Amino acid sequence: MLLRRLAPGPLLRGSFMAEPLAPERDYSALASDATLGRGSPTGDGRRGGDPGGPCLRSAGVLGSSQAARRVLEECTSSIPEARSILDLVDNCPVHAEKGNFPVIVIEGLDATGKTTVTSAVKDTLNAVLLRTPPPCVSQWRKVFDDKPTLIRRAFYALTNYIVASEIAKESVKSPVIVDRYWHSTAAYAIATETSGKVEDLPPPHHPVYCWPKDLLRPDIVLLLTLSSDERSRRLLGRGVEKTREEAELEENRYFRQRVEEAYRRMENPGCQPVDASPSREKVVKAVLHLIETQCDLPHV
Repeated sequence: MLLRRLAPGPLLRGSFMAEPLAPERDYSALASDATLGRGSPTGDGRRGGDPGGPCLRSAGVLGSSQAARRVLEECTSSIPEARSILDLVDNCPVHAEKGNFPVIVIEGLDATGKTTVTSAVKDTLNAVLLRTPPPCVSQWRKVFDDKPTLIRRAFYALTNYIVASEIAKESVKSPVIVDRYWHSTAAYAIATETSGKVEDLPPPHHPVYCWPKDLLRPDIVLLLTLSSDERSRRLLGRGVEKTREEAELEENRYFRQRVEEAYRRMENPGCQPVDASPSREKVVKAVLHLIETQCDLPHV
């Protein structure tokens, strides 16, 4: 499927819709800040109404906290929870800075063993374990999961900045392990906003794969990987409520492949793959080896 940018109207100059068009692809919208105009997110410049207007059918990666803020600020009258998220962000430092202890991010699709690995690494390194989205926003997650794409993206983007504030505080005292961070937000957004096979993704080294300049950067990002068959086997019987995109991972192999490839194309920092198919002990050992050889671990 080929991609067409929306005309830069009163609202979503950073969005695009997927539909057949010219033989060239324009991926620039994915990397934009999704700048908003002065109207509400109805897509037609009108104030009020349902925020799920026609221009909100798709949205790319929101590349800064301000880009995400502008989306939710337009929604506070119709979505009260948006104000609660903005209040949390307002209490975070504008540029959170990491302490002297390393920040280690563990990424991966569902059922790749993130919970098991992060817990084991936390105990071994006497570290603090944080998760994205953080518990302080869990009561609003379902609300935003049911909203149009752009609003949902803004919610998840801002949770990274809330977690960054926690990372800044905790990394002064001890190593920090983060179960998912910005790479997860971006990989799912990129995979959702393209269609078809891996070849339809923005090319490698595209700006959409680069870390936001205003977000606290980790020391190392490890990506737990599994074959689709093994991951499906582990998912059986879990009975955990899934988000819309997590459900699509199971149902749509092309979507899953796009997410996996988007992870692999991330840069500055990139995701280092770790085979999660061996035993728990072997996976944890491999993860700890990478951390110990690439991170400066002060004595704790």
